[in-house]
Amino acid sequence: MGFWDRSLRIFKCLCGHGKQSIRQLAQQTGFSKSSVHRLQQAIAGRNCHPESWFWETEEGRRWLTRLVVATLYTFGFKRGVGVDTISEFFARLRLHTHVGCSPTALRGVMQTLEAELLAIAHAWEHDGTAHGEVQEIIGAVDETFLEQLMLVFLDVPTRYIVLETPAEDRSYATWKALVDERLKALGTSVLYLVSDRAKALIQLAEQGLECVSIPDCFHLVHEIVKRYSLAIARPLSHARQELKRAEEHHARRQDWAGGTPVAEEAEAQVEARQTEVQRWEAVQNAYRHHLETLSLTFHPFGIADSAPQTSAQVASRVHAEVDALEALAVSQQLPSPHDVLKKVRKQVPALAALVDFWWEGVRLDLEHAAISPMGRRWAEESLLPLVYWEYHVAHTRCARRKAKMRQALAAAQGTFGHHAITQGLPPQALMEWHAWALHRVSVFQRASSAVEGRNGFLAQLHHNQRGLPKQRYKVWTVLHNFDCRAADGTTPASRFFRWTFPDLFETVLSHIEVLPRPRQRPYNGSAKLLTS
Repeated sequence: MGFWDRSLRIFKCLCGHGKQSIRQLAQQTGFSKSSVHRLQQAIAGRNCHPESWFWETEEGRRWLTRLVVATLYTFGFKRGVGVDTISEFFARLRLHTHVGCSPTALRGVMQTLEAELLAIAHAWEHDGTAHGEVQEIIGAVDETFLEQLMLVFLDVPTRYIVLETPAEDRSYATWKALVDERLKALGTSVLYLVSDRAKALIQLAEQGLECVSIPDCFHLVHEIVKRYSLAIARPLSHARQELKRAEEHHARRQDWAGGTPVAEEAEAQVEARQTEVQRWEAVQNAYRHHLETLSLTFHPFGIADSAPQTSAQVASRVHAEVDALEALAVSQQLPSPHDVLKKVRKQVPALAALVDFWWEGVRLDLEHAAISPMGRRWAEESLLPLVYWEYHVAHTRCARRKAKMRQALAAAQGTFGHHAITQGLPPQALMEWHAWALHRVSVFQRASSAVEGRNGFLAQLHHNQRGLPKQRYKVWTVLHNFDCRAADGTTPASRFFRWTFPDLFETVLSHIEVLPRPRQRPYNGSAKLLTS
């Protein structure tokens, strides 16, 4: 029997029978008189505040354990708050007399939690692999440089982190060895990889995993933005500043020299500055329109009519927008248009190939379903566009692109709702077809922005921790996979394995039985024993 269990038994005897002698307490509890005396002194020493009695009860002790573990779990692990700050927080709650709250004691609890989290995740991943339904991975791969080089491999549709580990280098051999080990453990394969076109990552996809390597649309657009955005924004900002100065100068001239040649000259300056501002605003609007159109083109459906597209059509339309951007850059004498857009043009065919690859999977599914030609047209031209635009309207943040997608969605809803097959299918069949379409839509992943976001999150945690504590990066991976919940309440692990896992926090809390004892302090004779 531990210290807190013995202390609780003494406390219950005092609450149930009032003040008693040490001999009587020893007879009732079965403890030695010396042990009873020490436990009474400890209870008296902890009885320092009005709420102290609650922490002596069984319910209070359980709640105190939950409070300490939840604070370390939420703020220590998930937000990177240091144990010195958490120790100060517990001290302000006046818990230091009931639980060990020093930084050293809290580090010990965090190490225990780390070990429990890793053991639970290992067991759950094994259960998910054995009993779940693991799909082929659509991977996003990248590396981030923290205290150590970190390699990150994430399944884009489910956001499950397949691999997140420090490494000595980012060569093909390193990637291949680590990825093969993880794929073997998970019992799955990779459908295609999205990457920033690093040579080692292309080789990993095409040679190591024998799958399709897709350029990242996020990086492709970023190549244009980082070269031209500031080149347009700077002269626009300068033109607006000059317009403001000209207007102030004109106002001063009007006050004392209205109608004179000096005032007319100031008015002409204002008009010239307004023309310059309008010119650069038109350039910026044209630039943003081309970027927006380029982004809206990389879809398996046309944004104008939701008609199915081929990779050749997508590539042709993207090249047209790139040519328009190049013409705009040349006309406005923006820096190095050729070098930037040459890299973009080089990646367009490989990125557009994802469209044909996706349609190939759709048509293979429909062949296995053995439906009529009319049913296939309904699935390709009515059902899939509807589900596709629903999905992307919910996931798009840009207001302008979201508005255009909503227009496409409204048209697709009308087409789908008035179709004869839609009206003839029973609700259960429609739900099954919708689930299939949602799965196919999630397979179309053109960007690795999810792994880029993960890299940024790791950088923030690394900054908060002032380094990378041993084993902590593994805990961060576990928390992301098993305790990062979407709006529907699912975690990346439950989506990846198609298996329901228990609540991670409640599970790890159930494994923590004893918290560290508070520091030994001299007995304060003025403290009163709790006798009722």
